[in-house]
Amino acid sequence: MTSVADIKADAEKPRRWGWWYVAELRLREMRGYVSYVVTSSFANPLMYLLALGIGLANLIPEGMEGVPFLVFVAPALLMSTILTVGAEEGMYPVLSGFKWHKIFFAIHATPITPGQIVGGFLVHLTIRFTFTAGVFFGFLILFGAVPLTSGWVMIPISILGAFSILTPLGAYAARLEDDTGQFALIQRLVVMPMFLFSGTFFPLSQVPDWLEWVGWVSPLWHATQLGRTVSYGASEPIWLSATHIAVLVGYAVIGGYFMHRAFVARLTR
Repeated sequence: MTSVADIKADAEKPRRWGWWYVAELRLREMRGYVSYVVTSSFANPLMYLLALGIGLANLIPEGMEGVPFLVFVAPALLMSTILTVGAEEGMYPVLSGFKWHKIFFAIHATPITPGQIVGGFLVHLTIRFTFTAGVFFGFLILFGAVPLTSGWVMIPISILGAFSILTPLGAYAARLEDDTGQFALIQRLVVMPMFLFSGTFFPLSQVPDWLEWVGWVSPLWHATQLGRTVSYGASEPIWLSATHIAVLVGYAVIGGYFMHRAFVARLTR
């Protein structure tokens, strides 16, 4: 026979572990498209490295910043891949949870709070980012593009970078009532320029002066520069490295704050 104490203990579980229940649900949902996640995690880095790291490197035999082009571009390829996944996860999956599948409303019908829903959503993505970044890093090691001893630090940097773009977009997506082309516009006017003009394939100093601001406000540039510092020891003043970290943390924390507020407002109105 179930005792009152057992019933109370079961009732307390959502309050304590609600965030993990949400993360577990999202991970189970991934089984429906796990082939895409695994294939893209292996295919994307391989294609990037063959086409850009090796193919393009043959056209730049002198390298960049005193290192081979593959070594120079490797951190940027890792960061851009994970940040792109972060941008994607911050748009359609968030809106879908409110509008099409309404899974966030279903979860909120239980004792799980909006804050736990956001937390579980981010925990699930942390696991996905870690897997994708780990696979990409493994390819970089195989290609001799990064050292194992210090290069692994690029994995947490890439995850921080992903959250620095995911949470602001998630805050925006959570307040949308419908997709009327906003996400496509963000892809064209935010994500693509960020990829092209954030010092990905060449130093930011080579970008025209009137475009340099794109790099300074871009989380990709800040993440890439940190990646180059830990990968091959790119020379930068301490204050600039600290600025990179502060910008990424600032985007992620402020975006997370507004994402939480947006979820609370949407789920409790």
